Amino acid sequence: MADIILDGIHLPGDLIWEDEFDWSVVERTSEPTYSLAGVPIFEESTKTAGRPITLVAKNESRGPIWLLRSTVLALHAKLNLPLHTMTLTLSDLRTFSVCFRGVGIEAEPVYHLMPHQDWDRYYLTISLITLA
Repeated sequence: MADIILDGIHLPGDLIWEDEFDWSVVERTSEPTYSLAGVPIFEESTKTAGRPITLVAKNESRGPIWLLRSTVLALHAKLNLPLHTMTLTLSDLRTFSVCFRGVGIEAEPVYHLMPHQDWDRYYLTISLITLA
């Protein structure tokens, strides 16, 4: 399986896009307004950006997905760049222009070991949002 690439950082290709189907390009009003003739009117518009992309590394039935501490540190460095636009290429070669959303990354060590080493393993959640 091909890697996922976020702004030059290689991530495992089997990260789970947790909210892939929780968004629609069409925004619809849930309740209609009514015309003077009593006909229901639904309003719709097309979104051009703002799709959430939450990539998750966690323990799944196929086995755990772990990222190295060195990768977490590289992502954290990108997180601290203000107004930083990135290119995300998924393992199926779909490409998105994104930036971090909310806290951006959440990392939890698989094992709590001290001192930390670059090869320590982490479960990771990466929160992104599309820009175009």
